[in-house]
Amino acid sequence: MKHAIDITDFDLLHVPHDYVVDPYPYLAALRERSPIHRNPDGSVILTRYDDCVAVYRQPTIWSSDKKADFAPKFGPESLLYEHHTTSVVFIDPPDHTRIRKLFQFAFTRKSLATIEPRIAALTDSYLDHLEDRGEMEFVEEFSLRLPIEVICEMLGVPTDDRSLIRGWALAILTALEPNLAQEQVDTGNRAVAEFKAYLRDLLRHRRAYPGCAAPTEVLAALADAEADGEKLTERELLHQCIFMLNAGHETSTNMLSHGVNEMLCNPAEIGRLSDNPGLIGSMVEEVLRFQAPIQINNRRSTEEAKIGSACLPAGTTVHMIVAAANRDPSQFADPDRFDIARRPNRHLSFGLGIHICAGNALARLEATVAFRKLFSRFPKLQLCSPAKFAPRLRFREIKCLRVATS
Repeated sequence: MKHAIDITDFDLLHVPHDYVVDPYPYLAALRERSPIHRNPDGSVILTRYDDCVAVYRQPTIWSSDKKADFAPKFGPESLLYEHHTTSVVFIDPPDHTRIRKLFQFAFTRKSLATIEPRIAALTDSYLDHLEDRGEMEFVEEFSLRLPIEVICEMLGVPTDDRSLIRGWALAILTALEPNLAQEQVDTGNRAVAEFKAYLRDLLRHRRAYPGCAAPTEVLAALADAEADGEKLTERELLHQCIFMLNAGHETSTNMLSHGVNEMLCNPAEIGRLSDNPGLIGSMVEEVLRFQAPIQINNRRSTEEAKIGSACLPAGTTVHMIVAAANRDPSQFADPDRFDIARRPNRHLSFGLGIHICAGNALARLEATVAFRKLFSRFPKLQLCSPAKFAPRLRFREIKCLRVATS
């Protein structure tokens, strides 16, 4: 018999040693016994589906603006502060509305239709290597490569420079973890400085040689786009490009890694998909629900607000634990079972409301193409060893996943 999990003193800044590998027992205990849990630092942890939805749907009460949170964390003059308070995901209307409108064109159905053949070609090339060698470290050789290649092509990053992007992105996004060492802050600030300098040079080159841009490239178009007669400032442009390059691969990489891991840990589901290829869409949604690539979202109250039976004062920070909401039994039957035919599946892995992930259609397209091709070509794919998880809380990341064809 398993011992009951004690969540009385649960602290998101100092989680138990086994939380990263398997957070779900702790999240279930919080949801059942302390669904509006006060963290020792005064913030509040939300684990119920309905509570998270309520926060997402009230953007005027629950602000995405992070200036108050990030000033003490990074320093108000730091580049990490500049980036994370300028990115569209961490600002409120009207700036959020204006900026999102300016780059949304890159993710329309028409734009994605032009990218799909490239996604298919890249996937085939990775699978050719898998077939030739019989095994693969899936994260480095597939799930990381595919979304980086796609988003870098969209922004015109030359092939030889793409290895730089992952390092910068990892440093900048790691700074969003709940608990940071000063070395991580310093590394993140350097990454923003180098990323900005690189993008300035890239934009300068694109404007000097507009004819060399690929048909799917959006960098120059983004720089020249207008909404209501306004263009992005250079600062806004650089930080939205950094955000697109970072967010454009982080979620997809984690989704692809977890999708393969869960399917290989549940081989009967591979058989179901083989027998009914039409399940590919619901399979992608179940991967997103079962292992949310981004586990935590945050908001701050602009006024006194009520969540469930709790009244929270203005200025309260809430941590919406998406991973817990996605396994709430009030919303999902048998929530700890991985079921690729699950319908309905209204998970929160891309958020909800005005801040729903702008690139969600691209991520779904990448996953659909990749999983369809992978499991139709290698229905007997196997794990060489258990997945290894990165020590991150906000992002659910597999750092190593070795697979073999037989």
